[in-house]
Amino acid sequence: MPHTGRRTRLRRSVVLEVIAYERKGDTLSWTIASGFGPAAAWYQNLRNAPGATIRFGSRRYATTAYFLPPEDGAALMARYAPQHPRLARRLCTFMGFDVDSSEAAFRAAGRSIPFVRLEATPGRRLV
Repeated sequence: MPHTGRRTRLRRSVVLEVIAYERKGDTLSWTIASGFGPAAAWYQNLRNAPGATIRFGSRRYATTAYFLPPEDGAALMARYAPQHPRLARRLCTFMGFDVDSSEAAFRAAGRSIPFVRLEATPGRRLV
């Protein structure tokens, strides 16, 4: 995901794991987790300038970043963990959470993991 550095104003790029993908009508959204927490450079850069261009497959989209509240993160992890148990445990362990594979444990971790939803501007697919 290309984004703009908050201090240098230089273009930066990072590869991110999509936790959830949604399509509602002509609106697309991708939800990503900051595995390094809120101190990650890309996360801080999006906080400063929430517009970003992403590449999904062979297409690029203009997006706006929305930062999810802790309860949304808890619900997201509760849905994600049963679908991807190994990846969910690995993400939680990487971030220092001790999870026992219960829904309550993943909800607790999800409250602390910073999640960002990138929403594509309708009709703004880039070539």
